[in-house]
Amino acid sequence: MAQDVMTPELLWKLGRITPLGISKDEKSVVYKVETPSVTENKSETTFYTLSTIGGNPTEIKETEAVLKDKNISPDGKYIVYNEEVKIDKVLGKDFYPELEKSEVQIYNGLDYRHWDTWNEGKFNHVFYKENKEGAAGIDILKGENFDSPQKPFGGDEDYIWSPDSKSILYVCKKKAGTAYATSTNTNIFEYNLETGKTINRTEENLGYDTAPQFSPTGNLAWLQMKRDGYEADKNDIIVSFEGMNRNLTANWDGTVNHFIWSNDGQKIYFIAPIDGTKQLFEVNFPGLTNPEASGAIKVSQITTGDFDVNDLIGFSGNEIIITRTDMNHASEIFSFNLNENIWKQLSNVNTAVYNSLSLSKTERRYITTTDGKKMLVWLILPPNFDASKKYPTLLFCQGGPQAPLTQGYSFRWNFQLMAANGYIVVAPNRRGMQGHGVEWNEQISKDWGGQVMDDYLSAIDDITKEEYVNAARLGCVGASYGGYSVFYLAGIHHNRFKTFIAHDGVFNTQSMFGTTEEVFFCNWDFDGPYWEKENTIAQKAYTTFNPINRVEKWNKPILIIQGGKDFRVPIGQGQEAFQAAQLQGIKSRFLYFPEENHWVLKPQNAQVWQGEFFKWLKETL
Repeated sequence: MAQDVMTPELLWKLGRITPLGISKDEKSVVYKVETPSVTENKSETTFYTLSTIGGNPTEIKETEAVLKDKNISPDGKYIVYNEEVKIDKVLGKDFYPELEKSEVQIYNGLDYRHWDTWNEGKFNHVFYKENKEGAAGIDILKGENFDSPQKPFGGDEDYIWSPDSKSILYVCKKKAGTAYATSTNTNIFEYNLETGKTINRTEENLGYDTAPQFSPTGNLAWLQMKRDGYEADKNDIIVSFEGMNRNLTANWDGTVNHFIWSNDGQKIYFIAPIDGTKQLFEVNFPGLTNPEASGAIKVSQITTGDFDVNDLIGFSGNEIIITRTDMNHASEIFSFNLNENIWKQLSNVNTAVYNSLSLSKTERRYITTTDGKKMLVWLILPPNFDASKKYPTLLFCQGGPQAPLTQGYSFRWNFQLMAANGYIVVAPNRRGMQGHGVEWNEQISKDWGGQVMDDYLSAIDDITKEEYVNAARLGCVGASYGGYSVFYLAGIHHNRFKTFIAHDGVFNTQSMFGTTEEVFFCNWDFDGPYWEKENTIAQKAYTTFNPINRVEKWNKPILIIQGGKDFRVPIGQGQEAFQAAQLQGIKSRFLYFPEENHWVLKPQNAQVWQGEFFKWLKETL
């Protein structure tokens, strides 16, 4: 019988899979595995191919020979790529060349920093050139101070070739400075190689337009959110057909994460959160016959189970190749037979490790909220759980605020590791979670400290009724919006919790509005700036729902964690919270990572994070 359990050291020895695609002959999946080295404080990368029918992987040195290059035009004549280009004057030496050692940055608008990087006047641009040695590249955004791929996370998925090789389509938010920071209006642009002219394919839509993809039969599909400034709007699949656009998921009560066309161009397969998991769905594409007749379009859920379907890699015959996780297992590659509904695990990067461990158990609970709704709560129990014992218990507060809480596998907020250390984890799918309908998802916007806080408390109160929960040893932990939740609950918990941990949390909504780089986010979720005194919704966000206005009621120990390069929830949030706790004589600790952003990515920093996390719980819980 397996006796070992997950440890922080073991967690950071696990291999991390990134799928790269299906091989040219459609018989193999190509992927890379990154293995962290705590000693070297970096990861090593190895590339593999693996037959889509299973077997042992083959290590390869490079992928060009086995993978089809999407960036080569269909006719083979050209290749598209991206480079960073200096456009705007920002640095002191840009304005004063004779003062090249000056250390100053000059801005005339917002977007002066984004995620974890300061704007130095450089922008990602899409180029193309002839597919031959020594060919010169042509910048299709020449002189424009806009990014494509989008920063900070966009890659070559942000640009594609048209099937006839005559144009390049790319995703771009053509706004600069303050307009960029206050908008989510990305569009899909089409550049014609022959004329050099660009048209906006999605000009009528004011929200996000992303992920363009042509079907094998030449129809363009993309993902679209309708409302400008709302980053968590319902994400729909739009198809352009014979000059008209059709929304395939308009009448479906959910939001799309990723999609892929079927090989015959008659269906689209996509991933979406549903009831605390992420599953595979399909929607048919009936062309534009009776475009108003919604009955012609049918969305169907293809997979079910307590796991997450993640990457859509491609097809091999009747098999769709994907990655899958659950709360006890990091990502592995699977095939799913669409005709027979049969799963097959293809990769086994970490299988031997998990087979040597005693695993935690996850349970679904459905509780009634204070407004009479049914809410899913994930309950994660320690390995070798004994119901006759009493366990310290953690309420986990998810970030986002509209990120789904599903069967994912985090290398930081790892439920398996928390449970292995003897803690029960309570993880509610509170208001704002995707996967429970659009209305449930939207109920957190402009109501950060409202019903959602009742949802948290309903969840922990319900689970605390169990005999195996030690009601005298409850903790509350979370990051980002989850960190906000920790700060807020610390002022209203009425002695439910014995300790708190907040990572990169919003502590002061007013200073958050004044320093975050994505102004559109606060504009939407707080309903505007703090100086709009007549806006009662906004004023509630900056007063009633502001944790700083409840800090005098803090009465339990709190660990505050902050990344120095976090521009989304800037450093002042953690500093203000720590200072307030210290000056009130509350046991508190400030864990500061100068070179980390909203996440903790470096192996040794991650080990310190885990060490301090569990050290704090042992001290205070």
